Amino acid sequence: MNEIGRLLTAMVTPFDSEGKVDFQRASELSIALVNSGSDGLVIGGTTGEAPTLSYDEKLQLFSIVKKSVGSDVAVIAGTTDNNTQVSIDLSKDAEKLGVDGLLLTVPAYNKPTQEGLYKHFVKITDSVNIPGILYNVPSRTSLNMEAETTLKLSSIENIIGVKEASSDLDQITEIISNAPEGFKVWSGNDNETFLIMMLGGYGVVSVASNIIGDQVKSMMGLILEGEIEKASSLHKRLLPLFKALFWVTNPIPVKYALNKKGFPVGGLRLPMVIPDNLTNSGVSFDDILDDYDIDISEVK
Repeated sequence: MNEIGRLLTAMVTPFDSEGKVDFQRASELSIALVNSGSDGLVIGGTTGEAPTLSYDEKLQLFSIVKKSVGSDVAVIAGTTDNNTQVSIDLSKDAEKLGVDGLLLTVPAYNKPTQEGLYKHFVKITDSVNIPGILYNVPSRTSLNMEAETTLKLSSIENIIGVKEASSDLDQITEIISNAPEGFKVWSGNDNETFLIMMLGGYGVVSVASNIIGDQVKSMMGLILEGEIEKASSLHKRLLPLFKALFWVTNPIPVKYALNKKGFPVGGLRLPMVIPDNLTNSGVSFDDILDDYDIDISEVK
């Protein structure tokens, strides 16, 4: 199994001028993200506008990105939704393409019980031989996967960790404290990475690393080296950008940022739209961006 690293970038999906997936640009973006510090890539997740991608578009994205970054970089495929059987089918097809793992997202809209969640994920992971990372994001799904359920799932052999975006530090601490050895907790929110890693979390599935991957990785490295004061200082330095990337619904700001800073990735698919400008409480997103050196650059 390919090692699934600490800094996983939730990659945006580039579109062309006609709104079609720009697969060539996706290839270039994936390489650029690895060059700017990403250990692995999550494709077809929230940041990748998964709800608007077709089954075939997802498979083609998984295939092209995996071929682009090669065998040494983990590609995690977003293959699950609120339809268990379709999730199984897509997961099996993604596995055939050579992806390194699956993102197992808590279902939205149909709001299963905790037992339903457990059976949903067991059924999916039983259908494949590659590892899965659970994804708990109540702000998107209107359903929190409780610590007890996550811990129960942590005993499944090929469920290797969880992307926790509940923002409930008590719950996250309980998972970190009681999960079996080797079960990893990735922060699901950039502004919580410092705190979660200080609690023993493994890393982050990051939106910000689409544009400042080297800086996010530097902060994580300082934590691992025990340079907590320096890590804290860098976290505080990056915090305004972390927060600004969620002024409105992700991935609107990060796509705006990539386009603005010279790595065009096109627009968004409806119902998402990119505004002419972004502001919050009188502060311009452009002004926030100008305070930072953007890591990503065109592939040479």
